Amino acid sequence: MVSLSAVQASNSRIATTFGPGSVAVFVGATSGIGETSLKQFARHSQAPRIYFIGRSQEAGDRITGELEALNKEGTYVFVKADVSLVKVVDNVCRGIKSKEKAINLLFLTQGSLHFHTETAEGLHTVASLNFYSRNRFIVNLLPLIQQASGLRRVITIFAGTYEGPIYENDFQAREVPMMKARGHMVSMITLFLEAVAKKAPNVTFIHGYPGAVEGGLLRDPRGVAMYVMKVAWKVVGPFITISTLECGERHAFLATSSKYPAREGGDAGVPLDDGIAIAQGTDGEVGSGVYSVDQFGENAGPKVTAILSRFREEGMVEKVWNHTEEEFKRITGTVAAL
Repeated sequence: MVSLSAVQASNSRIATTFGPGSVAVFVGATSGIGETSLKQFARHSQAPRIYFIGRSQEAGDRITGELEALNKEGTYVFVKADVSLVKVVDNVCRGIKSKEKAINLLFLTQGSLHFHTETAEGLHTVASLNFYSRNRFIVNLLPLIQQASGLRRVITIFAGTYEGPIYENDFQAREVPMMKARGHMVSMITLFLEAVAKKAPNVTFIHGYPGAVEGGLLRDPRGVAMYVMKVAWKVVGPFITISTLECGERHAFLATSSKYPAREGGDAGVPLDDGIAIAQGTDGEVGSGVYSVDQFGENAGPKVTAILSRFREEGMVEKVWNHTEEEFKRITGTVAAL
């Protein structure tokens, strides 16, 4: 476990390690986990330029003011968008690409627990936000991330280290039992990161689990099961949650620490303190560029490593990649926005 004090010590050196002008994109950043992660990265950075995307203009305006109070040297651009739609993701990315030549950090937290609903593009809503939308941002912005000097990272926050069986005949998890859906989606996310990493070995990819944090996913429950979960959370939540501040600090650490290097180097990070080791990648090798990490920043254990190894042997990385490209082509006609 990386202690909170070690996390804070590392974060205190972010500004001096990277200098001014880091460019970051935070998606799903107007509440909960995304908001606290955005704020801690902004607070510790030197004159950052940050784009953050969400659905609420009111929340965007509020957070912009709070970011300016945290770090007046930064530039903060809110983009109002419903990123459950892949075509909207493309529009957002085109706007960012028209203004930037390089991006240091892409941080993704958009999500939904709306089972049994569908987007206008024919995607299961849960899968659209947690998987397709996030991955569309990745493939669209990856060329700019590869152009960055120093820090080059993609972080998606869902439930890393909880990889489970994949239902190959139902990638969108339309009929996957709710109790099995998390493991299915977690594995899909991790395997997609592995596929992208093959094309960008100079970029770090992290699938993180935030722990028990009041993240906002249950603020608008639909269906009996979701209401039951919301009630149960109110009862047990206070006993198991970590603070949103700690969550944000730990995510700033994921975004900047040398503990998580790219496979082929070039992804600079805050130097490690004594006693903190480079993380083991999803392939079981130390420092291999793709990481599935728990709420304390440590890599998944041998059980998950074995599951992912079996998926690779079965060609599942390629199957997930090909399926995702097929859906992107069906919806937009291209594998990535131009």
